[in-house]
Amino acid sequence: MENIAFGGWANTARVTNGKIELIVTGDVGPRVIRLGFVGGANEFAEYADQMGKTDGNEWRIYGGHRLWHAPEHPVRTYFADNNPVTLTEINGGLRVTQPIESTTGIEKQMDIQIAQGRNHVHVVHRMTNHTLWPLHFASWALSVMAQDGVAVLPLPPRGEHPRDLLPANRLIMWPYTDMSDPRWTWGREYILLRQDRARGPQKVGATIPDGWIAYANGGRLFVKLFHYEASGDYPDMGACVESFTNQDMLEMETLGPNTTIQPGGSVEHIEDWFLFDGVPMPTDDASVKANVLPRIREAQAALGG
Repeated sequence: MENIAFGGWANTARVTNGKIELIVTGDVGPRVIRLGFVGGANEFAEYADQMGKTDGNEWRIYGGHRLWHAPEHPVRTYFADNNPVTLTEINGGLRVTQPIESTTGIEKQMDIQIAQGRNHVHVVHRMTNHTLWPLHFASWALSVMAQDGVAVLPLPPRGEHPRDLLPANRLIMWPYTDMSDPRWTWGREYILLRQDRARGPQKVGATIPDGWIAYANGGRLFVKLFHYEASGDYPDMGACVESFTNQDMLEMETLGPNTTIQPGGSVEHIEDWFLFDGVPMPTDDASVKANVLPRIREAQAALGG
């Protein structure tokens, strides 16, 4: 780990294993502002007009990866993370801790560890209740991906009629979700959502028991692995995964189940990130099976799954 200046911020931390690198902001956050191969493109989006900014009460997206609490609320969720955070070195990475939110009493923290010998990042998202009463919410981890890629969301195993008579999963839509939008590819086994610089908001939520989502861009593949609790009470009508896109970026989001946190208690939500290269852009189910699924299996095997 080394302290460097990045994007106009004087205080950021760079963590690398020589193959991939992360940059975490210290002047604002908690925020992982960069993930990529050493010397390569940033897989996360950057907002040029916001880089290097600090202070103020206006929430800024900045780009990168962040931690929220769900369900989304225009005041509670959008607490402005524009002030310095504490960066502490831990084994294989760092811990970033935000001051307690003045409006919610929640302290956000991320433990970010990069593996030796492979392109793998282990991220523990932690939120602690510093109020005097129980709080009920869900953890929400959002990665703001760079433009021009394609999100891949797997559906549960398909069946046939009349053998399979009961529903198998949820698809959740927002009032602005348009299933006729050409950015969607509604496959039998996978949903694809393409980022388009000329088009505005789209969003979908889903139940994904397989515990993975992916984003392909420029011959590279970003993979998130997460744990799905079958008995969990997930927010937003049961979404453990959500994907939002507009003309600037595409978000890959995972959520934990709704949880009641007692005063002084904490909740954790874990993601494992993997980055691969040499992966063609998926366009349909067949190309996902041929080019994406083998990398998913490689990532799962690395975790012993």
